[in-house]
Amino acid sequence: MTRGAAPPSVPAVGTGRPQGLSSGTVTTSPRPAARETHEARSEAVLDLEGVGDALAANLTAIRERIAAACRRVGRDPSEVELLPVSKTRPPEVLRLAYAAGVRKFGENKVQEAKAKAEALSDLADLRWAVIGHLQTNKAKYVARFAHEFHALDSLRVAEALDRRLQAEGRGLDVYVQVNSSGEASKFGLPPEEVPGFVKQLPNYTALRVRGLMTLALFSDDVERVRACFVLMRELRDRLRQEAPSGLSFDGLSMGMSNDFELAIAEGATVVRVGEAIFGPRGLPDSHYWPGLGPER
Repeated sequence: MTRGAAPPSVPAVGTGRPQGLSSGTVTTSPRPAARETHEARSEAVLDLEGVGDALAANLTAIRERIAAACRRVGRDPSEVELLPVSKTRPPEVLRLAYAAGVRKFGENKVQEAKAKAEALSDLADLRWAVIGHLQTNKAKYVARFAHEFHALDSLRVAEALDRRLQAEGRGLDVYVQVNSSGEASKFGLPPEEVPGFVKQLPNYTALRVRGLMTLALFSDDVERVRACFVLMRELRDRLRQEAPSGLSFDGLSMGMSNDFELAIAEGATVVRVGEAIFGPRGLPDSHYWPGLGPER
């Protein structure tokens, strides 16, 4: 599979050392605690500046790759939304991404997303997309803060979300998750069950159906990965003709850091990119996406 050049490394936050300085041992005389605290804060500021610069460069590079991928297949780049996936990143890093122009973040874990939404509540135009599997007992949290949910694959979850959203007086944009690779370890509906599933969704009036979402097969075999995206495009086209009125299936949320250009070639309208923007994570993707092996 074609993989883009590695993004600029995003410096760690709060390491206590300005970027670019040697980590060799330096012997110094003891310093007053107040001076040490002041210097540590100054170094943290330098670290944050480095993170901000790297994030801005990575965002620019990804947007350029999205535009190029669109041009190769005759698509308008405005048709494809970049959704930065900020799982495991602290709120101060998200603030830097916000300063670089990001106005929506994707998060897998509801509790983590909720905490970040509260920490960044002063950013009035910031939006949140929950993109990971949801248990019904967490629906109340999603109903309070999220603007999008990209992993709907159960009527029990649809009912729980709808009930909570009605109580909050809110609506929620949702994408139906499809298991396009057929892997038993992944969440999502089998493709053949999707038409019957979506016929039930008009019963949940607080849910605004926007399209389909998938995680493609993680493989270096381009054609096997492409097959997942082709399946999604064909299913989307079928649902446009067959789905109940009032449901929109214009959206295709598919493609991650290592395969988003291929997804765009097959019709993606939302690409979910994490490491190519924020750098490597401390936890493997299998912690967030069941069935994945190597980092995406």
